[in-house]
Amino acid sequence: MNKILVTGGCGYIGSHTIIDLIEHGFDVISVDNNVRSSVSMLNRVQEITGTNVPHYPIDLCDLEATQNIFETHPDILGVIHFAAYKSIPESVGSPLLYYRNNLNSLINILDCIQQYKVPYFVFSSSCSVYGNVQKLPVTEETPFGIAESPYANTKQMGEQIISNFSKAYPEHKTILLRYFNPGGAHPSGKIGEILEEGITNVIPVMIEAHLGLRNPFTVHGKDYDTRDGSCIRDYIHIMDLANAHTKSFQYLQNNANAPSSDIFNVGIGQGVSVFELIKAFDKAVGESLNYTVGPRRAGDIAAIYANYEKANRLLGWSPKYSIDEVMESAWAWYQYYQKGQEA
Repeated sequence: MNKILVTGGCGYIGSHTIIDLIEHGFDVISVDNNVRSSVSMLNRVQEITGTNVPHYPIDLCDLEATQNIFETHPDILGVIHFAAYKSIPESVGSPLLYYRNNLNSLINILDCIQQYKVPYFVFSSSCSVYGNVQKLPVTEETPFGIAESPYANTKQMGEQIISNFSKAYPEHKTILLRYFNPGGAHPSGKIGEILEEGITNVIPVMIEAHLGLRNPFTVHGKDYDTRDGSCIRDYIHIMDLANAHTKSFQYLQNNANAPSSDIFNVGIGQGVSVFELIKAFDKAVGESLNYTVGPRRAGDIAAIYANYEKANRLLGWSPKYSIDEVMESAWAWYQYYQKGQEA
């Protein structure tokens, strides 16, 4: 058994993780309702890996449709659950949408894991569970703070649901990966984060602003208690993040005494401010980004970055890429993507 079901497989993180899993010998199945993603990403995965990934375009909030996948594939070794809405501003404005989608889909997946006796489960969590922390860098023992957005609250609640599940069904091993801020693209430049209407992730927003596809880039607040007044985040290359999922399954396969549930931070271990991120963008593109400074944004925290020592010690994982390489790969991907759009 080496078959992994990836929910949200056509999304940004899901598609890159599928590549890493395939490159390390796993078989992969994708499920994604494609409401906020494109199945064309799997064509790019095939171009890079030479592997055609089976795909199921279903909504995981539909339990019966979800069960049908497990009925069709009784040999699933593990599930990575990416499928969730993730925009902080949108979650502030539409909280019920986030609670309904993010929690119902998780519950249905866990129901199927228990029903169909799937050994392993890896959950896409977030550093947002820590809230506004008092001590940096955060470790896995850093307590939850007050959730600054409904999105963050769905991640806190999701972790609590999984903790209860693991205590009730310890035969199913679960790992929670608390992501920091993913960015960049596959080194081939053939797959990355698609620029689309409504996107809020900072690097695509920078690219769109640079190209004149939206208003000048806005730095949301310059009066935070940080070294330059702007928010500080831990920006991790997408392929480093993808590899953490592969390492998680390898760890579970090779450690029969692994706890029923474990948590790992996945970040680069240092913070980058928004103004520092702009400098890295300027370096990658070779031009200066036009930006303005605006008020603070609801739901944002001042600073957060990771201590990833536990992932290094137990999973054998460590980040390989710098913030400059994050920006360089993101820009290379955009140029490749734009040529395809114009062809």
